[in-house]
Formats: sequence, structure tokens, C-alpha cells
Amino acid sequence: MSANGDGAKRAEHTTDGADDARWETDPDDEYWPIAEAAGRQVKVWRESTDLTQAELGVAIGYSLSMVSSVERGKRLAHPEFLEKSDKVLSAGGKLAAMKKDVTRARYPKKVRDLAKLEAEAVELGAYCNHNIHGLLQTVEYARALFDMRRPALSEDDLERHVDARLARQEIFTRKPTPTLSFVLEEATLRRMLGGRMVLRRQLEHLLEVGQLRHVDIQVMTFDREDHAGMGGQLQLLKLKGGKTVGYSETQLTTHLVSSPDEVHVLELRYGIIRAQALSPRESTAFIKTLLGEMT
Repeated sequence: MSANGDGAKRAEHTTDGADDARWETDPDDEYWPIAEAAGRQVKVWRESTDLTQAELGVAIGYSLSMVSSVERGKRLAHPEFLEKSDKVLSAGGKLAAMKKDVTRARYPKKVRDLAKLEAEAVELGAYCNHNIHGLLQTVEYARALFDMRRPALSEDDLERHVDARLARQEIFTRKPTPTLSFVLEEATLRRMLGGRMVLRRQLEHLLEVGQLRHVDIQVMTFDREDHAGMGGQLQLLKLKGGKTVGYSETQLTTHLVSSPDEVHVLELRYGIIRAQALSPRESTAFIKTLLGEMT
């Protein structure tokens, strides 16, 4: 955390998936003990069956180095690794039961930080100007975005980022339900990222999500002569207890804004952006028109 001249604390995050996509564990990471615990359990069960690391690796389809790294807590086990190990070692579901925690630990730390804030939010508002917001993305659209990442991600890391993004969408079904609003630039609805069919499915998904009573989706069309969002995309989260924080994004990082004065500026801008955009009803009709143009 660092402080600016006004004493406002900022934390750097990334919300577009530009996180370090490594499988190696970090001792400073709060989820490191999970990797160690999973590794110890795999070792205990393996030794109880008198299998060597190499033999277990052959049985579950992983290399000797991977089995060794997992057991030493140096690498996070893939859920499939635990599931197959559970069957081969006759662990009775004890290894497979760790899949949920290990899956969460596999997500990039900065994505987990964002997910924690979203989990505490009672209200969330976001303005997006270059692609569909992550909470609204289909799996195909999200995968297409990460596939465009440069430097390129490995297949495993790509899937890890996609899984992390989709996991955040639990916010839509959480109880109690938070109030969610999104303002999307028209460009995000026309840019055919991933191809024509990917975009078509994405637009259909927006219509489906927009039907939820606690979700508003609005479109900022090209023909608007006044636009309060020219400073870039932003996100606001009102947390339990009444505190509101904001995000101000750049190319690689996102700054967590907690200064009341700066949050007020973001709230003011977002309110004006929503007023300038099409209403939710008008936006639904607009998206339907775009879908009609694609047939």
C-alpha cells in the first residue's frame, strides 16, 4: 500500500486478467498453507500404498517433477490431480475434498483480492469502454480475451484465468443479492472479439442477465454529444457497513481508491455517465437491434 499526497491509500490490482500467471506458490501468499497441506496429504496417502512419486505420476498422468513439487508445496495441485490421486490411492474422497480450496488458491492473488471486495459489496457499479465487464462475460468471450494476451499465456494458465473470472460471477446468485449496474460503451457491443458467434452469444447473455431484478445494464451510444466517462473506465463498490471504494484502471494495473474525496469524484462521474447513457429498457432494445443486425 502506498499513500498519495492527500494521504489516500492505494493498492494495485488488475481486473482484466493481466496478473502473473504462475503455478508456483508464494510463501507470502495467504493460500500457501493450502498448497502445503494438499501436498502433505498426497504424500501420506502415496506412501501408505508404497507407490513411488514416479509410479503415482504414471498412474494419474503427471510427471515425476510435478508430483514432487506438489508434495513439497512448491506447486499448486490441479483439481484433476487431486481427483485422480484420490482414486488411485483409495483415499475415500479425502484428497478430492480439497479441490474447492485448491481451486480458489490457484486463482491469481490479485483476482482473489478483487473477488473479496465484490463478495463484501452490497452495491456495485461499473463503466466499461473497451470490452464487456468481466462479471458479464460468457466463458467463450472470456477465453477469447485471455487468448489475445501478450505475452501469450500457456493453456493451463489461460484456463486458470478463465476459471477465476467465471467464479466471480457468483455475485449474481449470492444471498442477499447486491444491486449491480453496468454501463457499456457501444463499441464493446460491436467489437467482434473472438468472432461473430462469440459476440452473438455474449449479446444474448447480456439480455439474459439484464432480466435479473437486481441488475441494470445500460449502453452509452456513439451519438452522445456529452460524455462524463472520457477519463476512462471505473468501478465503484459500496461495502457492508456503508464504506464505498473505487477502482481507476490503467493498462496493467488498477488502483483501489479509498479517499472519500476521490471516491466522491468517481461517484459523481458514474452518476452522470448513467444519466447520459440509454435507460436499461432502451439499452435492452438496442442490444436486441444489434442481434438482429447479425442475422
